[in-house]
Amino acid sequence: MSAYILGVDVGTTSVKAVLLETDSRAVAATHTFPTTSDITDSSGSKAKEQDTGRIVDAVNRCIGLLPRDKLQHVCSIGLSGQMHGVLFWKAKSGCDWSNRDSFTARDTSQLITWQDGRCSSSFLSSLPKPDSHLSVATGFGCATIFWYMKHRPEFLEDFTAAGTIQDYVVSMLCGLDGCVMTPQNAASWGFFNTSSNQWNVDILKGAGFPPTLLPQCVPSGVLAGLTRFDWHGVPAGTPVGAALGDFQCSVYSCMSARTDAVLNISTSAQLTFAMPADFSPPDSPQPASSISYFPYFDSSYLAVAASLNGGNVLASFVEMLSAWMKELNAELTDSCLYEKLVSCALNQESSDLRVSPTILGERHNPLCLGQVTNISADNLSLGHVTRALCRGVLDNITSMMPVERLQQAGVSRIVGSGSALTRNEVLRQEVEKAFHQPVVYRQNADSAVGVAMVLCDRL
Repeated sequence: MSAYILGVDVGTTSVKAVLLETDSRAVAATHTFPTTSDITDSSGSKAKEQDTGRIVDAVNRCIGLLPRDKLQHVCSIGLSGQMHGVLFWKAKSGCDWSNRDSFTARDTSQLITWQDGRCSSSFLSSLPKPDSHLSVATGFGCATIFWYMKHRPEFLEDFTAAGTIQDYVVSMLCGLDGCVMTPQNAASWGFFNTSSNQWNVDILKGAGFPPTLLPQCVPSGVLAGLTRFDWHGVPAGTPVGAALGDFQCSVYSCMSARTDAVLNISTSAQLTFAMPADFSPPDSPQPASSISYFPYFDSSYLAVAASLNGGNVLASFVEMLSAWMKELNAELTDSCLYEKLVSCALNQESSDLRVSPTILGERHNPLCLGQVTNISADNLSLGHVTRALCRGVLDNITSMMPVERLQQAGVSRIVGSGSALTRNEVLRQEVEKAFHQPVVYRQNADSAVGVAMVLCDRL
């Protein structure tokens, strides 16, 4: 009987699980399940939170849909998930295993996601300067903890551990007393030095930050522990890898050569290439730079243009049209509307309409919002607008990392991945136009596959 690695990605909108056969490295089974966990913020505070219980339920339901006879032969488990965000829990009672085949969340906060906007520019400027090459932005774990320290200090008193959502799941599976975190996730929180792989403990303590909430850092690609109980047929005692960043795992699943650049468009969008092995990042943050350097594996780095505006912009456009249609008593489902928009744009090969889609700003320029220009009576059809919006997503990411920069780095091919690219042929057409290099697409390239491949290669 074959052995399998279970890879799980806890994403912003869905959970994906895959079973990777260890010998052939082929995907033997896969399933995706929506989390439907967003919590509506009615206070106007720009909070972006998700229901932890619903996320955990989605994880369990997704894995429960995989073939149980294969789950019984899983030899290791890897988790990746959305970076930057923070979840708090009580280390001794963060979940309930009374079902014995799965766990439910208990004594946790909601997940404050990477999209949280409560940390204003003025608030961020009041924080101590980090000893790191990465800037701190709203939605980053340490910035969020600082916000709670100032605005709701009593909230933090209820919890003894903190981590990303994927760190939490690893901790619960293994019954860990605290949280272990890889540099990939730690760097996404801010106040972490990737050269020394250490938190800025002295800087944080000096600002009154509770150091007990800082996870223990372990290298990317190592084990965090063993499962305490059987989990949907996966035997107790199965090795579990320390959780990794969804971005790095997505890159791992599709970058087959150092001359590849990876373009991922899912909820957000990223364009990245590998830096030389001897590269060291700058000593201090460069907040105005649109390119960051993310830790990868084995002390290497990726040069990344990480845009906040990707498939979520297209989703916002669909939601806006859907809301208008509802007011006009003419309703369509979002999925049906999306398909019709893509169809209209495929019939409109080009448009002189210009859409700058940065409705969420960008981390290096948070005040730069969206614009629509060059509007005429002839370019207001749905085909024109959808085509221009898709091109705008590509124009934005290539403005952050110009094609010339890729050529200077020796990039000879673009590898496309991500749910938005998979679903949207118009986006793929605009990718072909934006890059003067061959473009290939990876169908089985995503974070869940990537984290399973990491374990296959490294454990």
